[in-house]
Amino acid sequence: MLKRLPLIPTLVVLIAVAVMVRLGCWQLDRLYQKEALLALYAKAGQAPERALEGWDGPRVPDGLLYHRVWFDCARLGAIAPRAGHNAKGDTGWAQVADCTTQQGDRIEVVLGWASSPAPVRWQGGLVHGTLNGGGALVADPPLAGLAANAKPDPSAMPNNHLSYALQWFAFALTALVIYALALRKRLAAGGEGG
Repeated sequence: MLKRLPLIPTLVVLIAVAVMVRLGCWQLDRLYQKEALLALYAKAGQAPERALEGWDGPRVPDGLLYHRVWFDCARLGAIAPRAGHNAKGDTGWAQVADCTTQQGDRIEVVLGWASSPAPVRWQGGLVHGTLNGGGALVADPPLAGLAANAKPDPSAMPNNHLSYALQWFAFALTALVIYALALRKRLAAGGEGG
C-alpha cells in the first residue's frame, strides 16, 4: 500500500520546480526577443545614413542602435581613453569624447583607436559613424588623427538564452529526480520497519 507523501516537503519541491520551469520559459521568451532585436539591428546596418536627432531620456533609443548617423558635436566635454580594438582586431585604446548635440542631447563619440592612451586633441564638429550597442557613436571616418576602431557588429552580442533555458529545465528535472529518490528511500525504510 502506497504511503502518504509528506505534504510540506512535496509542496516545497513542486513550487521550486514550477519556479525553475517558469524561469526556463522566460529565457525562451528572451531568446525570441533577442533574435528579433538582432534581426532589427542587422537591418539597421543596411539603412541609409541619417541625422541623429533629439530623443527623450538619458540614452539613445534601441531603435537607433547600429544605424549609420551623423550629428554636430556642438559642445565637447572630456576625451578619455578606454580599452578597445581597432579595425584589425588589435587591442589598444579607444579615445572617447563626451559630446552634446545642438538639441542638448549628450552622446559619447568613439573618435578612433591608438596603441597608447596618450591624450588627443579634437575641437568637436560634424561626426559621421555607427551607433554601437551601448549607444555610443563609433566615428567613421575616425577623427583626431586616430586609426579606425572596430565597427559595431550586432552579431557579436551574446544570445545565450537557449542555454540558460536548458539549464533551468535541467535544474527542475534534477530536483524532481533527487526528490523521487529520497521519497523512494524513505518509503523503503518505512516498509522494512512495519
